Amino acid sequence: MTTSFHPTSFLSRLGSELGVFSILSSPRDTKILCVQRFARLFAYGASTLILVLYLSSLGFTDARIGLFMTLTLLGDVVISFVLTLFADGLGRRRVLVLGAGLMSASGVVFSFSGNYWVLVAASIIGVISPSGNEIGPFRAIEESTLAQLTPSAIRSDIFAWYTMIGTAGAAVGTILCGWVVEKLQSINGWTPTRAYRIIFGFYAFLGIVKLVLSLMLSEKCEPEPENQERHEAVELGAVEAEGLLSDDEEEVDNPSRPKSTHGAIPQAKKKKSVWPDISPSSRAILLKLCLLFAVDSLASGLVPASWVIYFFTRKFSIPEGQLGTLFFITNLISSASNLVASSISKRIGLVKTMVFTHLPSAIFLALIPFPSNVGVAMAFLILRACSQSMDQAPRQAFLAAVVLPSERTAVMGVVNVVKTLSQSGGPSITGWLAGSDKFWIVFLIAGGLKASYDLGMLKLFLGHRTRDDKAEEDTRRRADEEGRQSEAMPR
Repeated sequence: MTTSFHPTSFLSRLGSELGVFSILSSPRDTKILCVQRFARLFAYGASTLILVLYLSSLGFTDARIGLFMTLTLLGDVVISFVLTLFADGLGRRRVLVLGAGLMSASGVVFSFSGNYWVLVAASIIGVISPSGNEIGPFRAIEESTLAQLTPSAIRSDIFAWYTMIGTAGAAVGTILCGWVVEKLQSINGWTPTRAYRIIFGFYAFLGIVKLVLSLMLSEKCEPEPENQERHEAVELGAVEAEGLLSDDEEEVDNPSRPKSTHGAIPQAKKKKSVWPDISPSSRAILLKLCLLFAVDSLASGLVPASWVIYFFTRKFSIPEGQLGTLFFITNLISSASNLVASSISKRIGLVKTMVFTHLPSAIFLALIPFPSNVGVAMAFLILRACSQSMDQAPRQAFLAAVVLPSERTAVMGVVNVVKTLSQSGGPSITGWLAGSDKFWIVFLIAGGLKASYDLGMLKLFLGHRTRDDKAEEDTRRRADEEGRQSEAMPR
């Protein structure tokens, strides 16, 4: 049973604006999914801080470390594609449980093995994140489930909190990892490699925590029947009219309200299949989005957090504890900015929010390698963090709005696969340039690619309206016509 909140004071209005009441009144499954994301990103944040340092301590060259990340991301493409493609047919909860078990197993392997190819295999199968951000099938499945569980009117709020909670988890994981590693290395007889392996042991423990949380999810997380989902279709960014998903989409999400049957086409009852069915209109939109996301992801692959950490370590000789604090601050700022993005999107629209908040971060990214002073370089990194993830929640709400509910898991999975595939080439390029003492070029290229992505989104998707918007206008026009006809009738 959900709770109703009625904002009356300034603090209540602020809470409503930031989506506090939306997340508090959300179903139990929504809260569990958010806690799962916190635990997973906590593990990613901790492992990312030490991943390159750990591989370097084992004697691997920069080029080989870059190859390691590329192979990890390429392997993840296959794992993610298979699991998200069949997740709705096999059961979302089963796939999440399986993924959590593999995540825990990879932590165990990293805790005990120093063999390059064994670590590559464990990183692929168990989803070790080179960037500290989401890879693997988890996010696509969780976001599809959240979209199903959440009314459209508050969907951007829920996605903002989901993103913020995950980023906060990465922040906490980063700072704890940094200071724990530094403390362990201060103990007599403790080598850096031994200290890093303790962190991967904790990574395995967090995989078990995620597995338990996945088992707590209810049947409501599984896909809805096909005939019910077809009533919930929207085609493209209902978002541009008001900045949120269209109001009348809520009528579909709320079964207690009457649903329009205008233009409905009877659907034959189909046998459930593990194969997803993506409509032609969704495929056209998906193609455009994938091209743009591929550009952005290639840029992200050039500068994953693990390489940025390595850059600061090599150029400025910053110890792990201070690095952990630095990236804790950047992740914390990035986390808080997601709630601001939700508020902005209600006023200017999702596409504008995605572009105008993300573009400044691309500029600051390109400037990071040029200062010779560590304070100035850190300032650019922190300024980048202020808006680098503000596009994530609007982007996911936008993506959820433009496809059918029955397509969401598969479409989000395809998007994540394309992003990961594009991202996979970046680390090898960075490793080669880092080994050639041309690390600075990577930041410049990445900033330029991200700016190109922003301008492309603005060009292709600004001003698009959905069939849902048109249906609302038709309903309003018919209501006006009926009103005029009733006034013209003799009494």
